[in-house]
Amino acid sequence: METVLDIQNLHKVYKNGRGVRKISLSVAPGDVVGLLGPNGSGKTTIMKCIMGLCHGDSGSIRIFGHDVETDVERSLAKVGGLIEQPALFDYLSARANLEMAARYYPNVDAARIEHVLRMVHLENYQKEKTGRFSLGMKQRMGLALALLSEPELVILDEPTNGLDIEGTVEVREIIRRLAAERGISFLIASHLAPELEKCCNKVAIIHEGELLAFETMEEALRLQPSLEDYFLSKVKEKRGSVLI
Repeated sequence: METVLDIQNLHKVYKNGRGVRKISLSVAPGDVVGLLGPNGSGKTTIMKCIMGLCHGDSGSIRIFGHDVETDVERSLAKVGGLIEQPALFDYLSARANLEMAARYYPNVDAARIEHVLRMVHLENYQKEKTGRFSLGMKQRMGLALALLSEPELVILDEPTNGLDIEGTVEVREIIRRLAAERGISFLIASHLAPELEKCCNKVAIIHEGELLAFETMEEALRLQPSLEDYFLSKVKEKRGSVLI
């Protein structure tokens, strides 16, 4: 099976000692892979390296066979992403923000913009300035921007941040449907184990910059009653002592 994303021994350490060390994982077509770890564990660093926003000290990242370091344009041609906060022009409407982004893609037309607005349930707010949006609505805009170019790999950093229960469920259903029906792959970072448990088929446990486990969700839940318990068991193994 073709590998969409292949990370081998990614090592990126900042001057303050934080970062990630020797991370290896892969994503196949249709995979929804969760990066589970607390804030500051290195999840965003991994995603920034994938998107070419920072460079690893060593190791390699290949997307659809193309190396991100040496062939960034082709490696990211089929990738959409939302890392940290959505890049929005607050003085523009939701639709105008998408039209602005569409200029960077040759095949995104008005029909595609309408489609993604409906996907994230913002069609009724498309004429409103995004500066007036709630945090949850801005997250929906971020998801719309990530999906705009019809990517085959989508990188999402805390995509349900600020969403209410209904919004969280809707985002989860969008991800699962696109993966199942269109074979789109997702890499999703979150510190919320229950959310990843409900939408991912694989999980990578990240803690203090280290990969403690990379497993199918089925196997993780066979070993422990919940993903939260699985995460805690792996941290406990690392520390070699009982968690308090």
